[in-house]
Amino acid sequence: MKLRRVSTAAAAAVVLGGLASAPAISATAAGTASASAGSITAACAMTAGSVNSAGDLRYSTITATAPPTMKQGTGPHMYTPGAARISSTWTDTLLNPVGRVTSGYVVLGSSLYSSAYGTDTAGQPINRSTRIGGGWGNFTMVEESFYLGAGAPSTGRGNRYGLRSDGVLFRWAGGWRAAGSYPGFASVKAMALISETATYDTFLATTRGGALYTIRIPVTSPLKPVVKQVRKSTWQGFEHIVAEKCGAQGTLLTAIDKDSGSAYLYAVSHANGTATVIKGLGKVPGTYKDSLYYLTTAEGNPPLFGE
Repeated sequence: MKLRRVSTAAAAAVVLGGLASAPAISATAAGTASASAGSITAACAMTAGSVNSAGDLRYSTITATAPPTMKQGTGPHMYTPGAARISSTWTDTLLNPVGRVTSGYVVLGSSLYSSAYGTDTAGQPINRSTRIGGGWGNFTMVEESFYLGAGAPSTGRGNRYGLRSDGVLFRWAGGWRAAGSYPGFASVKAMALISETATYDTFLATTRGGALYTIRIPVTSPLKPVVKQVRKSTWQGFEHIVAEKCGAQGTLLTAIDKDSGSAYLYAVSHANGTATVIKGLGKVPGTYKDSLYYLTTAEGNPPLFGE
């Protein structure tokens, strides 16, 4: 199992000013969060990774300033053009004594691969994709969650998820040990993981009809998701949503409309059905027409807690 979730931008410190009754959260110079009655002094940030049509990795580091700002760049060439279809979160890991590797799961054609790039502890370059298995041609989502509680390692757990195009949601526990499935999600268009707790994982999901839902998945068996509507309409235009933790309980959300090449940034309060507060932060600079998008984060951050 891997430690997860330190923002690669190292700036997930300021939460949703004005979105809740609690005081605004401001970032100290060291990047830790502290309660403040004053205005927001620093902004949450996230890195949306992507794969372009040539098979190159790209990144867009988006900061929740007013208006939003973005820094974009290109990483290594990883895949045959057009082969990459869907991706999990990618995790950036520092190696000891030297080296750095970024890794994630990617579906290439109809097979699932574990991909990684960077440098190893001897300073040698890494650029590899290892096939895990086939049967992924009809899947539209793959993701990995991880939770490491205070009593670790006994309270640690890792789950992996996949959504098939017929609406069946699958879960694997530990490695790739089958841990249940559940039908009924054929209308889902895009999903992003927003919570990893000791007892459940939660996804934020859009539908083709434009609704926005949370899908809470208890870790108990059998797999039985709890679905709550957050918004009834207006979200149908987004092919991808990418979420990162913002403060203790909030979520910074980038929603991507590939048809127009546009991305929009939202601050989302701790999800609570239709009472969830969503604040539009504006259009993100840049063009967003790559083949797929995913969160890039760094190893070791406290788990997501957006719901």
